Amino acid sequence: MRSLFNKVINTGDARSVIVKKNIIGSIIIKGISIVVSFMVVPITLGYVSSDIYGIWLTLSSIMLWLNFFDVGFTLGLKNKLAEALAHKDFERGKKLVSTTYFMMIAIFVPLCFIFEGIVPFINWASFLNINESFNDDIRLALYVLIACFSLQMILNVLTAVVAAYQKVALSSAFPVIGHLFSLLTIYILTKTAPPSLVGLSISLSVFPVLVLLVASFILYSKSFIKVAPSVKFIQFSYIKDLFSLGAKFFLIQIQGIVLFQTTNILITNITGPEDVTSYNIAYKMLSAVMMFYSIMLNPLWPAFTDAYAKKDFIWMKIVYVKMIKVYIVFALLILVIIVCSPVLYSVWIRDRATVPFVMTVFVGVYLMINTWDYLQVQLINGVGKIKLQSYITMIGLILHIPFSLLLGRNIGAYGVVISMTLINIIYCLVFTIQINKIINQKATGIWVK
Repeated sequence: MRSLFNKVINTGDARSVIVKKNIIGSIIIKGISIVVSFMVVPITLGYVSSDIYGIWLTLSSIMLWLNFFDVGFTLGLKNKLAEALAHKDFERGKKLVSTTYFMMIAIFVPLCFIFEGIVPFINWASFLNINESFNDDIRLALYVLIACFSLQMILNVLTAVVAAYQKVALSSAFPVIGHLFSLLTIYILTKTAPPSLVGLSISLSVFPVLVLLVASFILYSKSFIKVAPSVKFIQFSYIKDLFSLGAKFFLIQIQGIVLFQTTNILITNITGPEDVTSYNIAYKMLSAVMMFYSIMLNPLWPAFTDAYAKKDFIWMKIVYVKMIKVYIVFALLILVIIVCSPVLYSVWIRDRATVPFVMTVFVGVYLMINTWDYLQVQLINGVGKIKLQSYITMIGLILHIPFSLLLGRNIGAYGVVISMTLINIIYCLVFTIQINKIINQKATGIWVK
């Protein structure tokens, strides 16, 4: 059996073997991650109330808005470094990595101080539509979150380097280790401390940063020593090179933040933090299925960068057709889970929170459509032809919030999910056409820019 497994994995060209090894490694790691994330929910709800958990989810969503200020540098690095490694140009790779770290530090250290200074002047309870008694705890939690998220944005350059080396499975291990420590800490708090939003914030935000910090020291002194960051290799002329591609990714990132990370904020303003908890529980359960599919897609970004640089369109087409077949299997599986969701919720969270079946259905439909979009986007990002994507995603940037509020006034929290779904349908139509044009070498004009 083992020899058969090794034969299947090692069959094919070098690029395909690397992709398969990354997929299997990522599935194992993500499997552990899913188990941990499922354990975190009931344990967290055993430590704090559903309201406090909903507040935490909303605050962490707000923090993700800091992604705005990445300006696409790390995503630009992923493509540019992958190209440099494909041509064995390690000196250029080292300059790209060093320059990206410099830019991340120059952006996020000042921003950290600015946002920390703003926190005391905002009435967070009013903004989040919750009781005024939470104000002080929210401010303390935000101090922790801002500091940790700023550090994480700087250290996350490592994940782009790992991806460029086509070691995606390795990068997926970082958050899993962090979540394991967070889970252990929250469990200890349930036995030793009273419910606390601040305690929850420290438990869930500090460890991911520490894991990335330790991993950086280890990997840059060993596996990635040829591109390890150095002050001597900071090249200001490379900023334009990184930004030219990164700026397009930046526009796409802004849309992603508006479309996905405003969900909790919109729901809490429309109906309250309890519905934030319901939405996130449904999302966590159903996304666990599609997450496995996403794992299979993640190694394809750097692999498609390599294939496109070498004009290997036959390989690209074969892989695309295979991933469509796999998508169909996962979509059918998510339908089964939607039908069985009432039983699954009762086993998982018992009576700690309520998740309406209608919410589960809407979230499931959204995830199936979003995952199809993710397939197209991962491959398009790999070849770096994202100008059209930067234009089309403006639809979500402009329409999502007003459309969600309009629907929300009539059908509550479901309106936010429906808005995301409709916008993703538009994306799917356009990006499916684009990737097919690219891999069939029929793309011209905006389709290949």
